Amino acid sequence: MNTLEHDFNTVLLANHNGPCISLYQPTHRTYPDRQQDPIRFGNLLKKLEQSLGRQYANRENAAILRPFHALAEDAQFWNHSLDGLAIFATPDIFKVYRLQRPVRELAIAADSFHTKPLMRILQSAGRYQVLGINRHEATLFEGNRDALDEVKTGDDFPQILSDVVDAKDGEPERTKRAHGKAGAGHTTRHGMNVRQDAMENDTEHFFRAVDEAVLAQYSRPSGMPLLLAALPEHHHLFREVSRNPLLMTEAIDVDPKAISPDELRARAWELVLPFYLKRLEGLIDQYGASKTDGRSSADLAEIAKAAAAGRIATLLIDADRVVPGRFDAKAGTITFARLEEPGIDDVLDDLGEHTLKTGGDVVIVPPERMPTETGIAAIYRF
Repeated sequence: MNTLEHDFNTVLLANHNGPCISLYQPTHRTYPDRQQDPIRFGNLLKKLEQSLGRQYANRENAAILRPFHALAEDAQFWNHSLDGLAIFATPDIFKVYRLQRPVRELAIAADSFHTKPLMRILQSAGRYQVLGINRHEATLFEGNRDALDEVKTGDDFPQILSDVVDAKDGEPERTKRAHGKAGAGHTTRHGMNVRQDAMENDTEHFFRAVDEAVLAQYSRPSGMPLLLAALPEHHHLFREVSRNPLLMTEAIDVDPKAISPDELRARAWELVLPFYLKRLEGLIDQYGASKTDGRSSADLAEIAKAAAAGRIATLLIDADRVVPGRFDAKAGTITFARLEEPGIDDVLDDLGEHTLKTGGDVVIVPPERMPTETGIAAIYRF
């Protein structure tokens, strides 16, 4: 499997020699629903073969399809699904990603990858992370409105207390800190006080190490808000040592192990939802205000020209709208066509990709909150 966040800009938005195959499929986490997943994948694969035969009839397509067929026969792969699947292939690469959000079925061959469903998944507006922590262990989760899953952290992540304390402070050193130097005017304490001091000191070291690792390895690269999930007595100390600017003031006052994963997701999303809606409403208000001085548009042709000139600061795209055609990034023009024709993809997807490449922001908006009828709205830099 591959890291989607890392690959999105470096691989999926890069230029490739076609055909570029994009396959999306909803999948299921549990038995018996997941039994249908390889069957649906097989049906999509047949459509893909037919599409390649029509659109790239002069190519030898067997090689590019070979890893798809291998995946179709991999029973172990289909026994460990999440909510969706995205696969991308060219004659030179083959990338597979499990998704936390269901996606619509799609199998398309074009001159570039179809990435709009991933833009919705990757945008930070609706995504968050949860750090579950106590004195002995830390667990990181990542989720959205629909799902919350544990993050498989690397070997250098301090998952348990001994990862930090044993490496920094062995028992002799803890005893030395607790007792002080003999004859130096310190009062020697024993029993519960000594053990309590040592435990609190170890907890502080552990919390600090976890905070540093989360910030460096996850919060800073992703930009996602971080929720703390811990017993109330651990909140103050963690916030005291934390240097993570993405740590939310809101928190979950429970050890994640004491509740079900779905309850943890529901409680997390209840806290994140107001911030998601506030950001979305702010962008929609900004779009409306920018219309008065001509710094926004919902016209596809105008937006295409602005995209080619690198003028788009923020692009709002309807999550469910598809406009088949081709965007010419050099000329700033759009040619409409049928999705079945060779090299044709979703124009909205192409405009979103180009906006990201030129440093703009793309937000995929639920249809009911989209401020325009065209499926797209642009806020310009100038």
